[in-house]
Amino acid sequence: MKARFTDEQIIAMIKEQESGEKTADVCRRHGISSATFYKYKSKYGGMEPSDAKRLRALEDENGKLKKLLAEQLLDNAMLRDINFKKMVTPVGKRKAVAHLMDVHQVSQRRACDVLQVGRSSVRYLSRRGDDVELSDAIKRVSRERRRFGCRRVHVMIAREGFVVNHKKVRRIYTEEKLQVRRRGGRKRALGTRKPMVLPDEPNQRWSLDFVSDALTDGRRFRILAVVDDYSRENLALVADTSLSGHRVVRELDRIIAERGMPKTIVSDNGTELTSMAILKWVQDTGIDWHYIAPGKPQQNGFIESFNGKLRDECLNETLFGTLADARETLEEWKEDYNWRRPHSALGNLTPMEFLQRKVMDKMAA
Repeated sequence: MKARFTDEQIIAMIKEQESGEKTADVCRRHGISSATFYKYKSKYGGMEPSDAKRLRALEDENGKLKKLLAEQLLDNAMLRDINFKKMVTPVGKRKAVAHLMDVHQVSQRRACDVLQVGRSSVRYLSRRGDDVELSDAIKRVSRERRRFGCRRVHVMIAREGFVVNHKKVRRIYTEEKLQVRRRGGRKRALGTRKPMVLPDEPNQRWSLDFVSDALTDGRRFRILAVVDDYSRENLALVADTSLSGHRVVRELDRIIAERGMPKTIVSDNGTELTSMAILKWVQDTGIDWHYIAPGKPQQNGFIESFNGKLRDECLNETLFGTLADARETLEEWKEDYNWRRPHSALGNLTPMEFLQRKVMDKMAA
């Protein structure tokens, strides 16, 4: 509010009173009360106009310094208040600005200046379309395939007809917190790793191995897994409490009767696979049985990769009450793996789609 009298006018009033004029007359002439006059005199008594100007300048400077100090203290308080909030994404920055405006009663400009955030990004209103249907599809696939990561989820929803960029799928996947926690791995043998020569036709090379698990009552059982290295097709998942060499021979004969004889079979040096029953069967059939070096599971990488998927997506996700439950679940998972689960090494095709495409390519050629 503008003052009624200037410093010079107030000093002139005091000079009039000091020259001998009565205080009441001075107050009546200037329209002020005696209390106001003495208030002026306590502040300006004995001063000259130049002294009053210097006092006014000092008061103004002191007010500015107090204002700057108060603003700095407020800035520090706001920074301490916001220190616990994450401000990496634009959404986080908008929330931090809104928090300062609400708690400290500052303007948007002030809050943005303190946090060094552009006001345009704070005022931005998203024009992004409604992704509810896509988000529901991603969450549904993630619930059904709990060990699938973002890339394979993208392949699955693309199969359902969604035409969407993988970056958008990753954004929604991350916003919904659907990330799969990586399970701890096991130690692997060290040594020189030679690349395996890939077969160029089905039935050229099979890989087999055993996987163990337990029923809910604690009883252990084993699973014989057989994979075609060319198409990654799962040929067999045989579960039983005991799988001898004779049982392995019977299962291999069954698979051969359905799809023909392979040229090579790759396995480790387990006791069942080096038994007399296996050696005699290899001699009778003439199949080249290749044993990997001891402690070198990477030499049988196809079946090791398959075993990891089997354990991660099926065995670790399911409790088996009986052996019959385990066999039924494994059979369903085998069908899903061969017909519906995309395989990144096959260009995100399923093993059966990969085989069908190769047949069509040969016919076209």
